Amino acid sequence: MKAIKPISDLKTIIRVPGSKSITHRAVIAAALAGGESRLRDFLECEDTLYTINTLKELGVDISVNGNELKVMGCGGEFAPVPYKKELYLGNSGTSFRLLLSVVALGRGEFFMTGIDRMLERPIWPLVTAVNKLGGSVSCVTRNNYPPVLVRADGIRGGKVDIQGNQSSQFLSSLLLTGPYSENGVEIKVSGDLVSKPYVDMTIDVMAQFGVPIERDGYTYFKIQANRKYRHGNISIQGDASSASYFWAAAAVTGGTVITENIQPFNTRQGDMALLDIMKEMGCLVEKESDRVIVHGGRLSGIDVDMSSMPDMVPTLAAMALFADGKTIIRNVPHLRHKESDRLQAVAFEWGRMGARVKELEDGLIIHGGKKLSGGVMDPHNDHRIAMSLAVAGLRVPGLTIKDKTCVKKSFPRFWELWDTLTL
Repeated sequence: MKAIKPISDLKTIIRVPGSKSITHRAVIAAALAGGESRLRDFLECEDTLYTINTLKELGVDISVNGNELKVMGCGGEFAPVPYKKELYLGNSGTSFRLLLSVVALGRGEFFMTGIDRMLERPIWPLVTAVNKLGGSVSCVTRNNYPPVLVRADGIRGGKVDIQGNQSSQFLSSLLLTGPYSENGVEIKVSGDLVSKPYVDMTIDVMAQFGVPIERDGYTYFKIQANRKYRHGNISIQGDASSASYFWAAAAVTGGTVITENIQPFNTRQGDMALLDIMKEMGCLVEKESDRVIVHGGRLSGIDVDMSSMPDMVPTLAAMALFADGKTIIRNVPHLRHKESDRLQAVAFEWGRMGARVKELEDGLIIHGGKKLSGGVMDPHNDHRIAMSLAVAGLRVPGLTIKDKTCVKKSFPRFWELWDTLTL
């Protein structure tokens, strides 16, 4: 358990660790490239380790040297596996989705599975798309959900349609492996694509490794065959998602937080847009080339579509508790398929503090300014719920988080850095 201490006078500097999302994508591109790549300031956390270890299981030589990850790429040619191999992905939905297409490039039978919650997270749109492109993937126990069996023998390529309203990771998975298809890949996205900035991030990483793509906005993407990744050395910029909890700490306390290793003018991280929402709510935000400074102020509620940055919904929900009026969070039904049902988890735990919260089918309505009290709060085994509860605890006395270890999923040093706020 973790007790959170309320504070009233906050002024601190935090160096933010590398981006989880960029680390996932960069290590995959480096693994598929030919030759040695070095990823500086990569994030070592539970999720990224699932990606790294799965690539090792496929035969890629990956080692850690201080703050660098050294990857000896396989050139897209994985060694054949003569027996059925199990690949365990825990509860890393990002790893499972991005790697499913990568595994299909291999040779052999692979059983991809994870914890019970992973087996409740839909995967069928990606399974269907990979099969359409010439792979062989099947859901083992029930349609639409893991575990899956991949009879890997490469990906032929071709044209495929994919729905965009569940997860942008399905699209990112196809994009990352497209250069290693036999005939190239053309992807048409049906419906409104959620989490668009993560697709931009994927394309940006691909470009850093030497593979350009053709695109028409977020509806059409084309990757030519035989455009292989080039090895190289890149630096992983700080994680805006991780920084958000410290920005929110400044917002709810009226203090000042400086986050270093954040590049607001040179990033594809969509969660950086939370800063614009915070400005609208009443914070003062200063951006420099390698840092962001947030000064808290009197907060006002906001009505906002969060479909482009769903991971920031719990962070915003924590700030909304202390804002004047109501905050309406819209267009994030896909949050029900994360590590927890995040809409339900926020509504329930915030309600236990005494907040007035209405759970919508696709969002939340949170009325700020209510009298709140602490207690033992359950983060529902969800790292983002736990870190957002920590934000609330800076203002709500007596708040204790039941399971503090779940933050290892994305931010192993979170509590170490968080405790510096109250020193």
